[in-house]
Amino acid sequence: MAIITEIQDLQHALIARAFPTITLFNRLETRPRTDNFARALKAEVRDALWMLTRQWQMGEFEGDDAGSPIFAKVHLARTLLEKYKAGDGSVEMFDGTVPLEAKVEKLAVPFAMGGLDVSLDIRLAMGRYWLKLLRSLGDFTAPFAAAYPVHVPDPANPADAPICAHSEAWSSFAAAAGRAMDGMKLYQYVTADPAHHAYDGIAGLAGQEAQVDALTAKFVAWFGRQFYQPQPGQAEAWEPAQLEYRFACSAPAAGGEKVFTADEYYQGHLDWYSFDIDPKQSTLGGAPLPPGPALGHDTQTLLPSPVSFPGMPDTRWWAFEDGKTNFGDVKPDTTDIGKLLLVEFALVYANDWFLIPYTLPAGSLAKVEGLVVTNVFGERTWVEAAGRGKDDDWQRWAMFIVNTAGDNGEAADTSLLVPPSAMNVLEGKPLDEVLLIRDEMANMVWGIERTIPLPSGPTKPGREAARELHAYLQAKIAAAPPAPPLFETNASITYRVMTTVPEQWIPFVPVHMPNDVRQTQLQRAAMPRILDGDTALPAKVRPRTRLLREGLDQSPSVAYFIHEEEVPRAGVRVTRSFQRARWTDGSAWTWLGARKQTGRGEGSSGLAFDSVVDAPKQS
Repeated sequence: MAIITEIQDLQHALIARAFPTITLFNRLETRPRTDNFARALKAEVRDALWMLTRQWQMGEFEGDDAGSPIFAKVHLARTLLEKYKAGDGSVEMFDGTVPLEAKVEKLAVPFAMGGLDVSLDIRLAMGRYWLKLLRSLGDFTAPFAAAYPVHVPDPANPADAPICAHSEAWSSFAAAAGRAMDGMKLYQYVTADPAHHAYDGIAGLAGQEAQVDALTAKFVAWFGRQFYQPQPGQAEAWEPAQLEYRFACSAPAAGGEKVFTADEYYQGHLDWYSFDIDPKQSTLGGAPLPPGPALGHDTQTLLPSPVSFPGMPDTRWWAFEDGKTNFGDVKPDTTDIGKLLLVEFALVYANDWFLIPYTLPAGSLAKVEGLVVTNVFGERTWVEAAGRGKDDDWQRWAMFIVNTAGDNGEAADTSLLVPPSAMNVLEGKPLDEVLLIRDEMANMVWGIERTIPLPSGPTKPGREAARELHAYLQAKIAAAPPAPPLFETNASITYRVMTTVPEQWIPFVPVHMPNDVRQTQLQRAAMPRILDGDTALPAKVRPRTRLLREGLDQSPSVAYFIHEEEVPRAGVRVTRSFQRARWTDGSAWTWLGARKQTGRGEGSSGLAFDSVVDAPKQS
């Protein structure tokens, strides 16, 4: 076989594939000439001068020696929150055994509304539990059901219309009346006066008074564990005029107290950003705090550890980064500053951050008064707070630092507040749901009750409940023959005094504040209930949600005002629902709280006065 060393016509050989061995290959592999891999792992550079010039061009020679920290000595001043004040209520000692959300958000569970017994489901549950406790002494269902009866709705009584208008509520009351006891009536009786006892008026419990009193204390404590709510006479943090919570707390400080205020809380989770420092208050009030022991200092030497996160560039030469996070796939716009800063932080300053672990109890207020870091070269560096400077300096940026209220040019407070907040809060379905919208055509605000609680406990859409109540009241009026016309006319138009709106639409009209001709607030008003054939004066349509009934159930009733700025053009959605959280000791806390969210924009009710409409055709 002839050995070909030269191809005369390379183009023709390629087209004809005369020499396939030089155009195709099946496998490509290396041919190591030695079993020593030392040189291959050296990653040798042939042009070291070029790499040095690139380092000089990128400014890498400007850096200092990057000694890794090995020790960090920190000196802290720390204390605990010791006072709490809800709204305009009295000052009380701060209770760190309760989640702060529960303490702030708790609202009283309503058991009466408009003179009616409501929350029948809770009333029956309380009665069942009490009778269960009495089983050790005997069966006393009949005497207690007679002494604390469930309300029997009367269709002939207009006050019972909110019960009788809904079949599910009426059937629940009728089924329980005469068969079960109202546990809330017993609870209200025994807690109203220490001289009241559960065995009062109950035959068959003579000689067992001590056992009944012990069971009564257990019954009262059980209800307190089921629902965490304000005690009688205790102020709530909920501000109906602002539709949000307002509270304050304080901790001992040099020369007095440091007061933290939260004037606009409605988000559902409390943290450091919910508070502001009030420089005008040197004390929250109440009894003075004990000096000295409440303040404390602590000095510790800790080992810094590097901060790591998914996708972080690895500092080792032959290591690959975590593929779960791909920063190279981030495609920010030229105006998306947030993403650009995130990518720069992750790729450039990834290995420049170290973490010093320090444990603080919930409800603490701590301030780093000194931090010294020692690196591997033995150099010691004094580290100052990143957020230092003037509090109102717009170029200052910091995290986890509480803002100081006002614009007084004071220095920024670099303290760290760790509120005793719940990690996770479970929220139930809304018991009340109100949508506040602006109606520019009618020049007023409407409170639309989208969800209302029935007296039996379950909820119902506000539109259905309004229609059922109106239809029930209309059916109570005897059908009257149509009145004959006053005079014959063939006019094609007629005059209408006003139009109507659905009963779940509650009006709020703007009114001037006293002694002020410019400032206005929104006052709750009422629409007349128009029933065909009703010869009596129209009754006022009252709200059926606890959120809009503010002041109606007091004696005497009080007008309800909402600040006009609380209802923007986008509207407001306010709900009231049960919340549940697990605390650090494993205990469960359940409370009734409110939430405020952005609405869905403006709306129109179609309300009009003094209008001319087409006359109905004569049959």
